Formats: sequence, C-alpha cells, structure tokens
Amino acid sequence: MPPAHPGAQELATPLPMATAMDNLVVSSLRSLCMDAVEQAGHGHPGTPLGMAPALYAFWRYYFTYDPHAPWWADRDRFVLSSGHASILLYAMLHLAGVEGGITLDDLKNFRRMGAKTPGHPEYGLTAGIEVTTGPLGQGCTTSVGMAMAARWLGARYNKPGFELFTHHVTAFCGDGDMMEGMAAEAASLAGHQELGNLTWLYDSNHISIEGSTDITFTEDVAERFRSYGWHVVEVAEGNDVAAIAQALGQARAERGRPSLVVVTTTIGHGAPGKAGTAAAHGAPLGVGAVAGAKAAMNWPGEAGPFHVPEGVKEHVAATSGARGTKRRQAWEGLLARYKQTWPELGAELETLLAGQLPDGWDNHLPRKEAGQPGAEPETARASSGHVLNAVAGQVPWLVGGAADVSPSTCTEMLGAAAMQAVTPAGRNIHFGVREAAMAAVCNGMALSGLRPFCSCFLVFSDYMKAPLRLSAMMGQPALYLFTHDSVAIGADGPTHQPVEQLAQLRALPGLVVIRPADANEVSEAWRVAMKRTDGPTALVLARQKLPLLDRKRLAPASMLGLGGYVLASSGAGLPDVILIATGSEVALALAVFQRLEHEGVSARVVAMPSWELFEAQDKRYRQSVLPSMVKARVVVEMASPFGWERYAGEEGDIVGIDGFGEAGTAEQLKERYGFTEERIYGLARCQMARHPRPGVAAPPSPHGAGAKGGKRFSGCPVLH
Repeated sequence: MPPAHPGAQELATPLPMATAMDNLVVSSLRSLCMDAVEQAGHGHPGTPLGMAPALYAFWRYYFTYDPHAPWWADRDRFVLSSGHASILLYAMLHLAGVEGGITLDDLKNFRRMGAKTPGHPEYGLTAGIEVTTGPLGQGCTTSVGMAMAARWLGARYNKPGFELFTHHVTAFCGDGDMMEGMAAEAASLAGHQELGNLTWLYDSNHISIEGSTDITFTEDVAERFRSYGWHVVEVAEGNDVAAIAQALGQARAERGRPSLVVVTTTIGHGAPGKAGTAAAHGAPLGVGAVAGAKAAMNWPGEAGPFHVPEGVKEHVAATSGARGTKRRQAWEGLLARYKQTWPELGAELETLLAGQLPDGWDNHLPRKEAGQPGAEPETARASSGHVLNAVAGQVPWLVGGAADVSPSTCTEMLGAAAMQAVTPAGRNIHFGVREAAMAAVCNGMALSGLRPFCSCFLVFSDYMKAPLRLSAMMGQPALYLFTHDSVAIGADGPTHQPVEQLAQLRALPGLVVIRPADANEVSEAWRVAMKRTDGPTALVLARQKLPLLDRKRLAPASMLGLGGYVLASSGAGLPDVILIATGSEVALALAVFQRLEHEGVSARVVAMPSWELFEAQDKRYRQSVLPSMVKARVVVEMASPFGWERYAGEEGDIVGIDGFGEAGTAEQLKERYGFTEERIYGLARCQMARHPRPGVAAPPSPHGAGAKGGKRFSGCPVLH
C-alpha cells in the first residue's frame, strides 16, 4: 500500500460549502475561457464551462503544486486528457500565477501561431503542462504510467522517516476518452496494478461532436470501472464544488485501488441556446450566448473581456499556492537530509532526476570477435536481450517489458522482480496484450524520470503509432524494441510479416530507427538509444540468426552511431558499384561484394542501420559514404522500398517488397522475393554496365535475376 499523501489527515474532515470567493474563481475561469475562444474565433468552450467547478475544487483543496517551482520532483501530476478543453487549464495556470506559465496576453493569443496557448496542451511549451494531450485516450493512459512510476520511485527510494515520493496523479477525462480503446486497456492495467495513487475524474456531459452520446455510447461506465477493480464515486451535480471536493477526497483516501470520480456536467453551462448541446462543443458561443452566460453568473456588466476580479488571484495563491510552496520547501529539506543519511541512494536519485546515466554505464556492453568463442550466429533479438541485461545492471531505473511476448522478444531482466502491486519496485512489466496502452504508459514513465522500454513484434507497432508520435513530439527517451523484423519470420504468414512498418516509423519526425546487422551493432544501437535524451528510439531486430561480421576486416561496429558507414570497400578510390543494406541483408550484400571483388570489381558495401542518424551527419561525411558521382547502386532491404530512392538515386535499383508477404519458410520467401546472392549480383553488374565510372570501361552486363517484389530495376533485363 502506498504511503499516505501529505494532507491526507484532512480528508476525513467535511469540507465547507462553496464560499462567495470560490464561486467568483469559478466564474472567472468561465469568463476567461469564453473570452479567449471568442477572440480566437475558434476553440472548444463547452467543456471548460462545464468543468470549471471540478478543476477549481481539485486545485483548491488537493493539488500539491508550487507555482514558484513548477517542476519539483514530488509535485502532484495533473493531466488534462480532454485536451480540447486546454483553455480551462491555461486560465487556471494564469490565476495560479505559475512561474513560466500563462499571462493574460497569452490567453488573448489563444490558438495563435507562436503562442504559449495552442489549441491543445503541449509539453515543454509552458510550465504546468505535464504531457501533450489532444488525441483522446492518450492523456489518461499516460497518467497510468505516471502513477506506476511514482509508486516505483517511492518503493525504491522512500525510507522510514524519508517519504520522498508520495505524489498523486489526477487526470480529467471526457466521454471521448472513455470511448477510446487504449483508455480501456490502461484502466484494466491500472486496476490490476492497484494504483491507489491514481484518480481519473470523468466529465460525463453526454455530448460528442455528432450530438448526444446516446447515439453510440450507452454503457454504464461506472460499472465497467468497478469490474476493472476501480473505486468509483459519483457526483450528480457538476456545479457543486463542495460535493466534487468531497468525492476527490474519498478518491485520494482510497490507497489500494485507482479511483474514478464520475461528475455529471452540462456542456456549455449557462450559455443560452447552447448549453447541453453539441453546438457548445467545438465553436465559439457567439456574442449573445457569452453575454447570457455571464449574466447568469452575475458577472459585472461593465467588465470587458479578460476581466479578473480583485482578490481572485490572491485567493488562489493563499490556498493552493501556499500549500504547494510549504510542501515543496519541506521536501527540499527532507531531500537534503536523505542524501546525508542515504548517500548512495541519494547520489543515484540525483542522477535520475537530472536525466543522466551513471558513470560507466556502458562499460560492460557485450562485444564479440569473429573466430572467438561465442561468435556463432545469433538472432538480433537474443543479442538485444544480452545487452538489455548488461545495461539493467548499471541503470537501476531502466524498467519495461513486452505486450505478452517477452519470451519471444527477449526482454526479461534476469533476476529482477515483476512490477506488480505487491512488488512495486519490480522492473519487469507485464503489459498484457495492450500495445497501444503499453506505449503511452512508457511515455508517462519517461515523463517521470525513468528510462522505460517496451516491446512487441514489428508488425504490431501499428497499434502504437499514436503514442509513438506523442513520444517524439514531447522528446521523451522511451525505447521501443521491435522484433520479427521481416518476411523472413516465415510461416506465420502475411498478417505477421512486416512490410510497410519500417517506412512508417522512419517517416515519424523525432524517432530514431535503427536496424542492426549483427550482435556488435546491436550493442552500439543500445548505446545510441540510451544516450539520447531528446527523443525516442526504435530498435528493429531480426528473429533469424545473423552471422557475426568480422570487424578485423570490416569497419568497426561503433560507426553505427553515424547512421550509415562504409562497411567494406575494395579500395580507397571511387567504387564501381555501391551495395546498401540494413539488418540481416547486410550479410547478403557482403557475399555479393566478395564475389565482385574476386572478379576484380571495385565495390563498396554501405551499412545503413539508421537513416535519421545518417541524415544528422554533415554533407561532407554523407558524400564520403555515398559519392554522388557513383550512380551504380543497389539497395537491399526486406521491407517496403518506399523512401529508399534518396539513397538509391534516380536510377539505382531497390530490392524490396511491394506486397504483403505470404506463408512459407524463410528460405522460400527470400527466393520468392529475390533476396538471393545471384539476383543482387546480377543487378550490381547491370548497374555497372549502365553507369560506368568516368574513364572506366563498362563491364559486360549479364541478365539480371528476376523475382517478385522489387520496386524497380532500371531497365535491366529480367529473366524468370
């Protein structure tokens, strides 16, 4: 059971009825929200009007957050999952006086380019925004990761008399969140984990864009969450600040289960002709409706837009602000004493909170040498499992797991406990078959300072696209381990054989995708991923065994950090032909290279494990690897050829797969799609004939070996 949150003693004390000042703060929030949306000419005023009392009740009575130090480690976390209601959070941050937060001018610039107040909350843009939200279901799911991380931090670092981590995580969710499948996945996981430090407040206004939720959403949400193992409290009147506060108090007092507070609200509350209708959801209310809503809450008629009555900010500062500052100052003193009493843990915690890694964390990464014991072929997923365990021994806050496929993805940390309710400091996470929630939970953990990883088969990265995108947008160093990386997985057939997934991942800005070619490249890929602090990394790993490349004859694996590098070359000058490959296909390119070299051809093999890392290098380096003068090029990758034109050039050949694969053994599929030495050799010879280097006689052009699947073959003859 988690430790009691500071202030929990007060939860049993009945809260007073809402005062005139409480009502004035709520009215101020509503007024600012309406004015900002009207001035912007677009936005979502309805939810802010309905939810203002709930946000104020939460902020006034429970939220432990210091506006003068908005990023201190044990602050409570608040997530606005219904991110379209962003203006409500911006208005609250303004009234709270959060340093680095929102000014009145920021509210006036709502939804304008370059403003700190975009249409949906964006992490890193302003203090007080803990996570980027907007895509429904994402925020509440991410909050589960935050709660799991908070519990893990407490379990590892809290000591008797030193309760360093006791913070609570609260997410405000709407009907749309409750409809999203990933939120259901996350709620199920949270219930299993018994996250007593997590509360979701559900704004049940029964309206979606198309009208009443009765047209599509008629389930009993409260009963669904009870079946998940949640504690559920219901509030019938969304304007009753005291009742909402009491319900939130019950939720925070429940320490053995996550809590759902269901609050029935009216979208567009008080707006004549708009309240309770879909018309209040996604468009300005209009001058008349705004005036009517303000009159209904007795707003001063002479007050202009963006008016904040005297005493409102002072009241917020004297209540929630003072509570947060007092708690933060006490925590800092506690931390200082903790470091003296527990110096090793204190130093470890300091490194974690700074977003750094322990000194020498990568000193023991596996390294193999061809011809030495242990150099036999090995699957990339197995190699990654060895590296994972080496890193786990040096980075205690590395946590993660798989979507029920850990034995297949080799993602178990040996000797570590599973993260469960009874073992909250465990490091192996059983996410279950919940790929979408898994990725968002990792986002929450990364936002809390941990180094999370998660894993599944590459083809099922499709389920994870939305949280992957947010991970990249927020610049969080989550690690994604995707195995079963090509049609070479064989008999599982096209449903499990990835084709387009690599292209999709490479198209995602901010995500570094690495497809290593052997065990040593796997180690280097992990080194790159762990060093990254500004974004996520995806390692794409083969299930089939890969030969260990002989680095005494070839370039060192450490060059993987450059993204693309000359692995093998016949000489120092320009080559006659360049073979470009990734992953398991690098060995195939090397076999063709050796054949060409034996025939006296000047050839080059370029390993291209990461487009993103290669593009980050300067033009001079990229030219040294892929000289623009050399037009004869063949790219080999068992995936969609989409995008490889940038490296193949206008007339180079790309050996890829345009279809969805089919059932068969790995060898049958390689033959079927032309991933054979004979075919690649034929294409290389054809390229040399069509694009001879200046001053070099063109070699004879053999007939190219044809097969199903390649994107283009530069006019080379194809034989069947």
